[in-house]
Amino acid sequence: MTSFAALGVPAELTDALTAGGFTEAFPVQAACIPDALSGRDLCGRAPTGSGKTLAFGVPLMARISRAEAHHPTAVILVPTRELAQQVRDELLPLGKAMRKFILAVYGGVPYSSQLNSLRRGASVLVACPGRLLDLVERGAVYLDKVEVVVIDEADRMADMGFMPEVRKILDRMPTERQTLLYSATLDGDVDELIRRHQNNPVRHDLIGEESASKAHHRFIRVKPVARLGTAVKLINDHGPTMLFANTREGSEDLCDQLAASGITAAAIHGGLNQRQRERALDRFRDGRVKALVGTDVAGRGIHVDGVSLVIHWDLPSDPKDYVHRSGRTARAGAVGTVASLIAPQHERKVKWLIHQVQPGAIIEGDAPPEERRPSNIGARRPGGGSGKPFHRGQGPRTGSGSYGGGGGGSRGGSSDGGRSRSSWSR
Repeated sequence: MTSFAALGVPAELTDALTAGGFTEAFPVQAACIPDALSGRDLCGRAPTGSGKTLAFGVPLMARISRAEAHHPTAVILVPTRELAQQVRDELLPLGKAMRKFILAVYGGVPYSSQLNSLRRGASVLVACPGRLLDLVERGAVYLDKVEVVVIDEADRMADMGFMPEVRKILDRMPTERQTLLYSATLDGDVDELIRRHQNNPVRHDLIGEESASKAHHRFIRVKPVARLGTAVKLINDHGPTMLFANTREGSEDLCDQLAASGITAAAIHGGLNQRQRERALDRFRDGRVKALVGTDVAGRGIHVDGVSLVIHWDLPSDPKDYVHRSGRTARAGAVGTVASLIAPQHERKVKWLIHQVQPGAIIEGDAPPEERRPSNIGARRPGGGSGKPFHRGQGPRTGSGSYGGGGGGSRGGSSDGGRSRSSWSR
């Protein structure tokens, strides 16, 4: 392991890091901090939970100037409100050490408090693209003094349709600036962003090193009637758990089912206002609830230490979301478990996923009927016979089309992100 001082980090920042318990750099930090401190543009592939916030935050704080009112000297663009607040909180001790004010800027809260903070001269804006562009167009923020810009989770911003706003924001900044970009993938819209808005960036790819983290991936075949009981047992066995459903209604329904089974739970999704989302997150973080049930709005936007288990109640429609949901556990070197609850009729659609995340893994649980050895007992004979089509207590199989067997209960609902297409390989 490498110390931050050995990477060239100034003493004020190393002292602040040490006070926060950070004495040695994680691999992504050791790889990226020296290049970022030298002023080079950088694009990095790094798994969620690998420590990349400090990988860009430390050099940013070391390099930028203090700001004038309404003229930030650094901007960190992130895809979600929760991530904006959490990046700001993580960098706050570094800002205090360098006497640089940090402000999180996102929608869902009144403009007044953000405008007042901008008048104080925020050096660093951690911002969602939509709200920042709105403030720029209102004349409340000027980007002509920006020295460093960070684009975090660029692939997620592309998925969420934020690239037009991101490009407009970058076009308003000085060409002589440092641009640091982090993404799980560097193709498509992200590659175009790199080509158009970065200057000969150094590349660091840590996906291969760290994606095989200390998360153990389990794929569990489970009948719909046994899903809740399986989830409850997993939560009781492992501890603090995040569960993911594909719809807002599904997450609320699952939250109710868990509560009825003795598991304290809170829901978080795009249908809640910002205060409700923050309250749910706070209750989970301080241990007042054992389970946080969310949609993909939580898949990338929530960073909570100590999550022991992630359950895919419903598998996502996009394989990238599997990776980011799963990244809520086994963060920063910790261990964790990821469990996918698979309805038997849907397992063919996820076998490729096993090869991607844990080659050689098996699907646990009873084999589906089509894989069992056939029996002639009670079978119909050609031309007649009165064998019963179902055994006692068994009805015809049903399915909702979701790989997990439904959106958390009897209620349906549209997906939280508004996407209906499926990009899973088959």
